[in-house]
Amino acid sequence: MLADYQIEHRYLELPDAFYSRVQPTPLHNARMVCFNTGLAADMGFHIGDTEQWTAIGAGRELLEGMDPVAMKYTGHQFGMYNPDLGDGRGLLLWETIGPDNRRWDWHLKGAGQTPYSRFGDGRAVLRSTIREYLCSEAMHFLGIPTTRALFMVSARDPVRRESIETAATLMRVAQSHIRFGHFEFAVDTGGRDTLQNLADHVIKLHFSHLQSLADDERYRRWLTEVVQRTARLVADWQTVGFCHGVMNSDNMSIIGDTFDFGPYAFLDDFDAGYICNHTDDGGRYAYNRQPEIGFINCQYLARALLPLMGEDSVLEALRSYEKAYNEHFLQTMRKKLGLALEQDKDIDLIMETFSMLHEHHIDYTLFFRALARLPSNGSGPVRDLFVDRTVADQWLETYQARLDTETRTAHEREKAMCAINPKYILRNYLAQEVIQDAQTGNYDPLHKLLEVLKYPFDEQPDNERYAALPPDWGKHLNISCSS
Repeated sequence: MLADYQIEHRYLELPDAFYSRVQPTPLHNARMVCFNTGLAADMGFHIGDTEQWTAIGAGRELLEGMDPVAMKYTGHQFGMYNPDLGDGRGLLLWETIGPDNRRWDWHLKGAGQTPYSRFGDGRAVLRSTIREYLCSEAMHFLGIPTTRALFMVSARDPVRRESIETAATLMRVAQSHIRFGHFEFAVDTGGRDTLQNLADHVIKLHFSHLQSLADDERYRRWLTEVVQRTARLVADWQTVGFCHGVMNSDNMSIIGDTFDFGPYAFLDDFDAGYICNHTDDGGRYAYNRQPEIGFINCQYLARALLPLMGEDSVLEALRSYEKAYNEHFLQTMRKKLGLALEQDKDIDLIMETFSMLHEHHIDYTLFFRALARLPSNGSGPVRDLFVDRTVADQWLETYQARLDTETRTAHEREKAMCAINPKYILRNYLAQEVIQDAQTGNYDPLHKLLEVLKYPFDEQPDNERYAALPPDWGKHLNISCSS
């Protein structure tokens, strides 16, 4: 193995209360399922034989410099504060810095019990591990900030969930694994000094452009950036039709990544109130509530930071959420509709579009992709999505009137729209199909799907089936938090 990276473990500079040293619990008869060679190269690892990593994924070996720790944090789960949270099945192994100076945390999910397992077995199952690998890579290639998947291994060890399942582990990598919940823990247990230590750690590693500012200004600017990144991330989710499913504050990344993939879903038939997590009885994390919940989580973070910043600075930072969200959402939706010139009434067209899609249960992704290809394919593919084609005709007439005020050619508009309206998304039924194959030992469909998801905006003529309407059984699949 050739390498071009530096090793660090800066998380260990934090007070001992933020972690417990834990060795992985080995899996048996492990095999490599997927290895992300492109990502590994970006990180400075030039790997020929990926099997040498199987033992690390199985928890049987560690590289020199790896010092596994389970991170401690707290957080609000479904609106209720839980002081007992932490890495219950994952271990932070080390941090590396690649040739481009990007920092990478290596976090092994499914590594066994930790002091924060809360009576759990510390394992992850093949089903949920595949889902996280797929979605983190799909989000990356859609251009949405996210953690990444470096590799995953499966093993024969049985794991009991609703039934007996197969164990697996995922090497999740990200610039940071620090969550909003870390700050809630800091203020809950350590007070101002611990809070300041954590904030300075995060700013030094991930917001270094703020380091030279005076304390009050540095913390205010930092919180404002965190709030704005969170707002823009949620706007990205909304515009691509992604439902996270478990937006607890311990699942919110301090650097604005999509974090902790559980019962997620990309919308099929558009339903503004869609709930992708069947354990979310009250619909707290429904699709149309995600912008509100993103703000509530920022409030939890801001409340934790009050001893460090003061109320005026906290409130000023929080006020930036709505503006950042609205601007990013409107900018992206204009691009999805092919509108290069800004007009005040564009928001009315956007909201009318969402209302129409909701009322008539139109597939979200297919609608916008068909709209993008309007100059090449005509209105037929758009109209065919509607039972009542007169609804489509009326909307298309309004839309065309707006396009008539634009200055770009139809060809230019189509090219720009196809670059932001994906043809291929990770529909739940596609994930379910490859999971079923993987459970029989056939991983070829998983590798094929991963390859398709690398090019979500391309036509890919040989892969049309991955862009088709889902079968009836594949809509609104029942996904839980069980992993």
